[in-house]
Amino acid sequence: MFAASASSPSSSPRRDFISVTLSPGGGYQDGKAWRQRRSCWRLVPPGRHLWLCVCYACLVKCHVCEVNAVQILAEEVCVCARTRVFACLICPGRKEGKKEGIWAVFRAVCRSTCRTDMALMRVPRGRITAFPLTLFHCQKWKQLSRLQRSVILFTFAFLAVCGIITYANMAEPWKSTANRSLEEQKPDLEIPGLNPANQAILPIPQKADANLGDFSLQKPPKLPPARRGPPILQIRPPRREAKVTGPDGVAKTKGEPSQAEREHQTEKSVISWRGAVIEPDQGTELPSSKIKELDKPSPVEPEDQKEPVPLNERQMAVIEAFRHAWKGYKAFAWGHDELKPISKSFNEWFGLGLTLIDALDTMWIMGLKEEFAEARKWVATKLRFDKNVDVNLFESAIRILGGLLSTYHLSGDSLFLEKAKDIGSRLMPAFNTPSKIPFSDVNIGRGTAHPPRWTSDSTVAEVTSIQLEFRELSRLTGEEKYQKAVDGVMKHVHTLAGKNDGLVPMFINTNSGQFTHLGVYTLGARADSYYEYLLKQWIQGGKKENELLEDYVKGIEGVKMHLLRKSQPRRLTFVGELAHGRFSAKMVGLPFGDHLVCFLPGALALGAHNGLPADHMALAVELAETCYQMYAQVETGLSPEIVHFNMHAQKDRKDVEIKTADRHNLLRPETVESLFYLYRFTGDKKYQDWGWEILQNFNKYTRVPTGGYTSINNVQNPSNPEPKDKMESFFLGETLKYFFLLFSDDVNLINLDKYVFNTEAHPLPIWPSA
Repeated sequence: MFAASASSPSSSPRRDFISVTLSPGGGYQDGKAWRQRRSCWRLVPPGRHLWLCVCYACLVKCHVCEVNAVQILAEEVCVCARTRVFACLICPGRKEGKKEGIWAVFRAVCRSTCRTDMALMRVPRGRITAFPLTLFHCQKWKQLSRLQRSVILFTFAFLAVCGIITYANMAEPWKSTANRSLEEQKPDLEIPGLNPANQAILPIPQKADANLGDFSLQKPPKLPPARRGPPILQIRPPRREAKVTGPDGVAKTKGEPSQAEREHQTEKSVISWRGAVIEPDQGTELPSSKIKELDKPSPVEPEDQKEPVPLNERQMAVIEAFRHAWKGYKAFAWGHDELKPISKSFNEWFGLGLTLIDALDTMWIMGLKEEFAEARKWVATKLRFDKNVDVNLFESAIRILGGLLSTYHLSGDSLFLEKAKDIGSRLMPAFNTPSKIPFSDVNIGRGTAHPPRWTSDSTVAEVTSIQLEFRELSRLTGEEKYQKAVDGVMKHVHTLAGKNDGLVPMFINTNSGQFTHLGVYTLGARADSYYEYLLKQWIQGGKKENELLEDYVKGIEGVKMHLLRKSQPRRLTFVGELAHGRFSAKMVGLPFGDHLVCFLPGALALGAHNGLPADHMALAVELAETCYQMYAQVETGLSPEIVHFNMHAQKDRKDVEIKTADRHNLLRPETVESLFYLYRFTGDKKYQDWGWEILQNFNKYTRVPTGGYTSINNVQNPSNPEPKDKMESFFLGETLKYFFLLFSDDVNLINLDKYVFNTEAHPLPIWPSA
């Protein structure tokens, strides 16, 4: 179809840009059908240049990344549909028979950035011409005289020395000037005369007995039904009596404060933002030994035993699905990271039993005593962190540290707290950077950390979505270092330039501490949980940290201003991307939506429940409808990883269109998570019905008879969804947990006035007020 010519690849990888010029050959038709068949490429008219770049002879990214590259001629590549990262299969490693090694490298690349596997695809042939990143091509450099070369090298050396000297002399004055400017611009947030809202408090649970006790699904008596519709702007004080279920299943109560204690409370600062009135408590302080003593579990009088809340039919179906998945994991992947249910084997990522740890609190919430006991035994006897292995800081914090802390709070078993301390301390070397922005990878055995091999950047979402876990670890242990490290990251990001009406770029450099790749703003991968954790840290700390609230509300206003659009014909509200001042248009002019963005309806509803503007709840309802339609308008009833929204009314076209490279489903939880929040806060049964449809389709198209569930490659083919042979750990840790909570009518089953979920669905308690 295309004519191809290129200079022969070099024996050792060089790092140059390449330009692919597409020239039509036989069979080319500039029509819609042809473009659809070639939908894996962002096509340009014939004769125009399509800029790519290739890293280390294999890795290809779009021109926006500006990464050094190497000249190659590629006809077949594997591509990550989430990150658009390509891996050439005709590289030196391939020729030397290292095919499996190459696959392992680039599967790891995708896993560390977007949790997505790569898929094989064809690349149309073209004329590939190499253009060097350096000032002169090697050939032209050799043609220069010795004097010319000397002048050029001397000029570059002189400029480099001048730059170093200037930076050394001006860095501190610039920093102090910026700090003074920020202090002068800081708004006055105090509005006297308002009463503080009393947040529900969950004390640290008591230690479990050696035999784990007898835990059950018994719950305290149900509170009145959840409020319907958006809450009023002023936060209502929840019930002061916080009831906690201990490991023995007995409900326990904390007493109310005395009248003298109420009168002793001081006036608190108040934030007002576009009509929202928030009443934070006192400023958050780092844990101390005194606070640690106050937080220690103390004996409380047990309340009369209550009848257990009966499980309904849909909850029982979720439990059956969990047991089926657990059966496959136990039989074929016990103690390993992920199950491969079709080949009846396992996939290792960190070698730390990710699926098992992710599922611990799910089993406790569902009341699966036998499964929990055998998993606890593995944690006690087999889980060790003194391994010479590189782990991703973000994934380890949200899955392992978050899972262990959550299980400790629910069960009261000190084993999980000890394991949490161990992994938490081993992750701390990641913060040993010049800017204190953490590295992405840590070797937990050797105590060293480093950035990815291809860049010195970390993603903004990763460095700002570990705070809930490390802050809670500091509160429990009394060691300030954990919270001090992660709070420093948030304060630094708060002061950075490069934001666009509260929206942040996707990357931040660990050396300079500055945003990189400016101009691209998204709520998808690499930036999504930054916004989520702004809100949840504010809630976790008792609504005291005004900077977090300010950044969150500004970010949501930026989303409304720049990223919201309506689709056709049903006028669904969706969130797209902003790239260098333009709303992102991908593949035939269709803006795309990322399944990861479906966390946003739940976050907006949670914010509205805690007193943010009522229009946050209205937007949450609209976006939840869109996320549901990403399932309902697909042949299998399951959402692809990325959808493209039709913004122009055309006959016989749906709102949602799917491209070939985007049609896989990874059993993700974000939509079910948002349905849970919307049902908990509105009581509208339609959200339960939508969730039930999705669960049935998971059972129909992803369930493996011998045990487990699998991701699929093609949500548009009900007869052959093309299973990927992989069950992600978050299917047990998040997806099934949110299904179970969605179908429950018990508001006290993980009460959202007492707990806040981390981004891996591990509930952590809201802190007691000082």
